[in-house]
Amino acid sequence: MRSSPFILALFISIVSCNNSADYILVSEDGIFVEQFDSTNQDENKYNENNTIYKPGTKFRYSFEYLTPENEKYYFKVHNHEWEFVKAEQADVSTIKDITIKVEHGNPISKEIPDYNQTILCYKLGIDTTYSISWSGVIENEKNVWMHPPRDFLFMILELNPFPFIQAPYEIGNTWTWSLQIGSQWGDKRWKTWRTGIKNKYLYEIVDKQTIETEIGELECFIIDGRAKSELGETRLRSYFNTEYGFVKLNYTNIDSSKINLELVKFQE
Repeated sequence: MRSSPFILALFISIVSCNNSADYILVSEDGIFVEQFDSTNQDENKYNENNTIYKPGTKFRYSFEYLTPENEKYYFKVHNHEWEFVKAEQADVSTIKDITIKVEHGNPISKEIPDYNQTILCYKLGIDTTYSISWSGVIENEKNVWMHPPRDFLFMILELNPFPFIQAPYEIGNTWTWSLQIGSQWGDKRWKTWRTGIKNKYLYEIVDKQTIETEIGELECFIIDGRAKSELGETRLRSYFNTEYGFVKLNYTNIDSSKINLELVKFQE
């Protein structure tokens, strides 16, 4: 997220609740981001206050894709192209998992030197090197917001609500956000469009439950998110734990298909 001085002047700034913090929080279209003094050149400055997405931490998720008719699929990658694979035809080269690693510093500093997020590295599959790509997460005392995986099949998730929770962590809390989405995220297998479209998001914390997961029983806030644009509507129900972050992500896509991601391994 990069902003011009003019736009920054319009942001609503709030002082961090942590008196020892050397930043303030500013709202960028509804997402609160740390803003540091220009003299702070520490490449880890956006990581140091993280309690969940700490550098070196790895999160492995299993996933499944369900057609509108509820048929289960995964996918394969060959020569930088991907294709669906029926669940019953999956083999060792089929992508069924994704690992997200929290990086130290700013590995994309040459491309975006002033990137104001903690860097995440995405790797598809367990024993492959498919699609090592980078994006980010924002974690602070006001909110946790993160990019979903967006490689190959996961490009479809760009049209969905992103994983996002905002304080106060209480049932009934609501908040909004918006994002311009380019046509490069389209695919004839779900939806294409010629010019950029704008997604408008509405989120609400609807419940708090203890759920069974692969890493044990976890108390989670349940957040329902909706995204609307001229293309239609998408949804995300996410389960957020204050120690492990987003442990379940249940997406309803633009074509009524579904993608479900669930945390199956956590490593510090």
